[in-house]
Amino acid sequence: MKNELLRNLPKMDLLINDQKVKNLIGIFGRESILKELRETLDFYRRAILNEEKDSVPTIEEIRGKVENKLSIKKEPSIKRVINATGIVIHTNLGRSLLSENSIKAMINVARGYSNLEYNLKDGKRGSRHDHISNILKELTGAEDAVVVNNNAAAVMLVLNELSKNKEVIVSRGELVEIGGSFRVPEIMELSGSFLKEVGTTNRTHLSDYENAIGDNTSLLLKVHSSNFKIIGFTKEVSSEELASLGKKHNIITMEDLGSGILVDLSEEGFSESKTVMDVVKSGIDIITFSGDKLLGGPQAGIIVGKKEYIERLKKNQLMRALRVDKITLAALEATLMEYLNKESVMKEIPTLNMISLTKEELKKKALELKSMLDSIELDYSFSISENTSFVGGGSMPGEEITSYVIEIVSKSLEANEIEKSLREYKTPIISRINKGKVLLDVRTIKEDEYETILKALEERINK
Repeated sequence: MKNELLRNLPKMDLLINDQKVKNLIGIFGRESILKELRETLDFYRRAILNEEKDSVPTIEEIRGKVENKLSIKKEPSIKRVINATGIVIHTNLGRSLLSENSIKAMINVARGYSNLEYNLKDGKRGSRHDHISNILKELTGAEDAVVVNNNAAAVMLVLNELSKNKEVIVSRGELVEIGGSFRVPEIMELSGSFLKEVGTTNRTHLSDYENAIGDNTSLLLKVHSSNFKIIGFTKEVSSEELASLGKKHNIITMEDLGSGILVDLSEEGFSESKTVMDVVKSGIDIITFSGDKLLGGPQAGIIVGKKEYIERLKKNQLMRALRVDKITLAALEATLMEYLNKESVMKEIPTLNMISLTKEELKKKALELKSMLDSIELDYSFSISENTSFVGGGSMPGEEITSYVIEIVSKSLEANEIEKSLREYKTPIISRINKGKVLLDVRTIKEDEYETILKALEERINK
């Protein structure tokens, strides 16, 4: 029986000459098809020998198995997902969404050559730093600016150039750990500078900094607690105070903002209103912040400040390792351009748009999505409730934003089964579970994603 089944397995030459297999060769390539055909035939041989299969597969069956395996292999590992968590700057989901103009700018420079390091006016070699410095100077009021690949890199570059083998004074309450277990003390160590802690976890005074200044002190560093908040009996030194102390002792001052803000969000009801411009005006010499997060652009580390220090950073040998490419520069420049129009920036930057949506706008979105989902007649029950969203990405800790969610319950499926099926859909939908219900927060769901959510739920029931 086994031998007869093995003899009747479709032969390779028969498979390779099948017209539909030839069509697959045009899509996936001959070598890939041959490899998968051999592996698939081997699979069926083993199944027959182990008495796991008592019939011969058809050509259609073999072809389907090969096509399915290759389609899965060809599917990109990083893919678009639908963020239904309500966390606007979701680090695990790629942080900030880019504006439409940023996306267009990226596509434009990706499709052809660009003047990345070519001065069109002089017809000579130029600097990639020039593309972004003028607009950053205009927006922030700083003397100069430069961009590297993320804010941790920005901090390390500054400390390496301005404080290598010298002391940097930092408040104990500001020795933060940022996402991915990167810690300020460890970044300082990598830069070659020496950490000198002052004050206590909850209270640091200006006198603590001044008393710690010695012959080897090169820099006074302030780190914004962008991913946590200390409340109660606290005291921190302001940017203005630190800048004045630095000038008094002729010591460089630096502030790591983490998530830089270029608009006053207090008008949107947020307690966090300290902008990059505020820090520039305080007199701090060097300021670093992220290009994504609240700025709403691509991942980048932005450094603004005194021209003499920025010029030194540009010449540092680490710059070549930390510099950004043409795609990032194009996206960041287009993002910053949005800030030139103060009337439209809150609408055009997706991050700012999402965190500033009103309760009325959110409720309208929830009603629209629920109306679509109610068309699924079987099994599910949908309801709307008020809930809480978060800015996320280490920005504005403790700031809760009122939002609306769609609550999903099922007669036949547990909440974790619904969540899993949404997450494993061809366009993954990332949701939350609370008290046995799956929650879809409409703050972070785009209107053109409603149909995908509907289809994902329908297909799960059909299965």
